[in-house]
Amino acid sequence: MDQRPNTPASAQAVDVPLRSGHPPPGHAASPAIIELRWLVFLRVVALGSLSKTAAALDMPQSMVSRHIAQLEQQCGERLFRRTGRGVVLTEVGEQLLPRIAELAAGAERLADDIRSMRGQPVGEVVVGLLPTAVARYAGPLFAAVRAQMPGVRLHLSEGASAQLDEHLREGRLDMAIVLREETVLAGEEALLARLPLHMVGPAGDPLLQAGELPFAALDGLPLVVPGRPHLLRARLDRLGAEHALRLGVAVEVDSVRLQYEVAAAGGGYAIAAAPPPGQDLRLAAARIVSPMLERFVVLAVSPRRPHTRATRAVQRLICTMAEGL
Repeated sequence: MDQRPNTPASAQAVDVPLRSGHPPPGHAASPAIIELRWLVFLRVVALGSLSKTAAALDMPQSMVSRHIAQLEQQCGERLFRRTGRGVVLTEVGEQLLPRIAELAAGAERLADDIRSMRGQPVGEVVVGLLPTAVARYAGPLFAAVRAQMPGVRLHLSEGASAQLDEHLREGRLDMAIVLREETVLAGEEALLARLPLHMVGPAGDPLLQAGELPFAALDGLPLVVPGRPHLLRARLDRLGAEHALRLGVAVEVDSVRLQYEVAAAGGGYAIAAAPPPGQDLRLAAARIVSPMLERFVVLAVSPRRPHTRATRAVQRLICTMAEGL
């Protein structure tokens, strides 16, 4: 499997989806303002790999190679050179990149304006969801988009928060519902919910019967927590040091579902954003207080994909749904 190479600094903010030119199958038609091959060029720059570009665009790799070869023939110069990990820009490619990116972004804005003149938003919107957000958002969001925005093709993807953040940085998602450990939001992030942290253990455990327990009560207890460098683990380590507590880690488990299973088996106490009330009679939970710990559910947007009328409409819809929840 090819790995993404170190992309040049000028390529870090470039990733223009194929929303102009000839659309892939299933996409609504868009004005052909910029040649498809240049959009393929930008996607290869962003992903650093011909095979990853082919997969992302649902296009045969031979066609991706053909588009690049045609551009190189047109320019009379090589635009990429192969490495053991993929492809990187040549000096000529580096010089062309910012101008092509600027043209593509302008073309996308113009195409979006033209679509907007027609009325309803049109195009694909790719949304990432946390496993815990699937039940709350997936069905209602799909139904609302279908009813209110018939020209929008919704693509839903599920993943852990760290994975979704990576996909946002790579430009593989337009937006995603992710977790944050702090209330400080970046860019266009929107706060959807605040989730108090609980200590989760076996049903009937006397420590959990009161429904609340102070953070100091965690001192010396066997904990079932994510492994480093997970952000929640880093936060617990920091709080433990600040309060002079010894947080004993019985086992490192990165999945909340697995943490619950270990806790139910008596392997220790999980620290979770929310207990599973009524869903698992083997477990009990108590909210952590003094200080009260919270995690934050955030709608984050990709810095590498252009905002369109469709993405803005879906973004507003998710925020409105969160208010209702």
